[in-house]
Amino acid sequence: MKENFNRGGRPPKLNPAVYRYVVRFDAAENSAFLAMFDKAQALNKASFIKNLIFGKPFKVFIVDENTRVFIDKLSSLNSLYRTLGVDYDLLVKTLRENFTEKKAMAALYKLEQLTVELVKLNREIVALARKFDEQWSQKYR
Repeated sequence: MKENFNRGGRPPKLNPAVYRYVVRFDAAENSAFLAMFDKAQALNKASFIKNLIFGKPFKVFIVDENTRVFIDKLSSLNSLYRTLGVDYDLLVKTLRENFTEKKAMAALYKLEQLTVELVKLNREIVALARKFDEQWSQKYR
């Protein structure tokens, strides 16, 4: 009869962590510990200490502000290229509708030359981005 009685509340854990240990640091040790904790970006200090004691690997993520700025600039360039593509199509349509064929062809020739220069510049940007990635990315370290 007692087995069917529901007391409510949280069900008990299968393997509860009931053993506790206390470690005290002086000011220098505490600052070193906090620096390691911040670098590891662990969820909490207890799990960080457990991982260190039992030798479990943990990841350290380093965010480089210059890399983030570089990626943001490249992303904005891609959005500008999309905008240029839409404007390019609109300009060609407008030229064909409003100008004579000779004037439209002259304007399109200039536009084509500028587009070729833009493609060359884009290739240089891609080459510089790959070079930057090889030098600074962690996957190459």
